[in-house]
Amino acid sequence: MVKPRATATAPPYEDRREHTILVLQGGGALGAYQAGVYEALSETGFAPDWVTGVSIGAINAAIIAGNRPELRLPRLREFWERVSSGIPLLAPAALDPLRRAFNSFSASATATFGIPGFFRPRMPPPYFAPEGTPGALSFYDTSPLRETLIDLVEFDVIKSKRVRLSVGSVNVRSGNSIYFDNFTPDMEIAPDHDQGRGVLGRRTGFEFAALVRARRRPAPRGTGHAGRSVQRARRVAHDAR
Repeated sequence: MVKPRATATAPPYEDRREHTILVLQGGGALGAYQAGVYEALSETGFAPDWVTGVSIGAINAAIIAGNRPELRLPRLREFWERVSSGIPLLAPAALDPLRRAFNSFSASATATFGIPGFFRPRMPPPYFAPEGTPGALSFYDTSPLRETLIDLVEFDVIKSKRVRLSVGSVNVRSGNSIYFDNFTPDMEIAPDHDQGRGVLGRRTGFEFAALVRARRRPAPRGTGHAGRSVQRARRVAHDAR
């Protein structure tokens, strides 16, 4: 008599991943899509312990990491309703052939008047601002976005490190990428209350990292990689004068 062949019992599934990471790219209106995807993922029980992003993705990341789980979706929804409230025209379906004209008009209106809770044109324009002042650096003032983030992000939650937050920006002086992480020792991500200065001393457009300050203990001058980088930056600035 042939004995039945024993079948192997599959071991129970074990999640061996160290982190559940949500990565959000830049792309302006793509951020609204990211918010919808996050809502769908949340309905499945998805809860990241590390959120990272750049540009508009960094803003969404800050709202997610900077709120308690039950507030993340309401705050994301509030942000996108706020920044889309100034859209002047949406073409109805009956006027679909004219959609391109409506879109062009909306884009022109945004460039002229800005977006509520996001940015507004500088008055006077940068051409007429004194050289070296914040108003001479860009066509748009992003202080409305700073106020929006203060309303919608609980920076104490970011400081608590319940969720890791990593955001990227650009050093406008060097063109190099820079990164900010609430798990980095001696770094604090908090609202920047100095209107004329952001991280690295200048505002960098729509990047979330430009709207916060990152405080570090200064490295000894002339020693180590940081000291050499400072010396090189000073030489470049001196040669450019």
